[in-house]
Amino acid sequence: MYKSMEDFLQDWKMETEFTLSVFSGIGDENVTAKVSENTRSLGRLAWHITQTLTEMPHKAGFIDEDYLDGKPLPENFSEIKELYKKYNEALVNNLSGNFLELDLTKTVELYGENWEYGKVLSALVKHQIHHRAQMTVVMRLKNIPVPGVYGPSKEEWGKYGMSPQE
Repeated sequence: MYKSMEDFLQDWKMETEFTLSVFSGIGDENVTAKVSENTRSLGRLAWHITQTLTEMPHKAGFIDEDYLDGKPLPENFSEIKELYKKYNEALVNNLSGNFLELDLTKTVELYGENWEYGKVLSALVKHQIHHRAQMTVVMRLKNIPVPGVYGPSKEEWGKYGMSPQE
């Protein structure tokens, strides 16, 4: 859980960059790519991550409106990526401007429970990481190059003069 909004914002900036690197590796032709009927498509996973940028902060009271609620899955990945950037920037600007000194130990009712604001922010980060990881698994299984996130991916080991790990 975060102890300050600044800690969250630093962490969020890095996670945003990772998410955008994953989104950037997926072309428009792969919006509907999935590996089975039991998995979401790459587009649906990316859209879910993007919609959460307004859904969870709205429920927590960080923003006034859930701007993406009920909006359909865009037809191309470039649109998802642009909407992710737009609403991510709006969220960061709002948190930086209006909530920088927020007591993160105060609670808000969220999903039928009382959550500390620090937990809300932590859940927002972990939610994005979780679904981004699902995306990289689908990408790997669909033979779409996977970008390194917390370290080099199989495709990136050569940049370091090394053979990919098996």
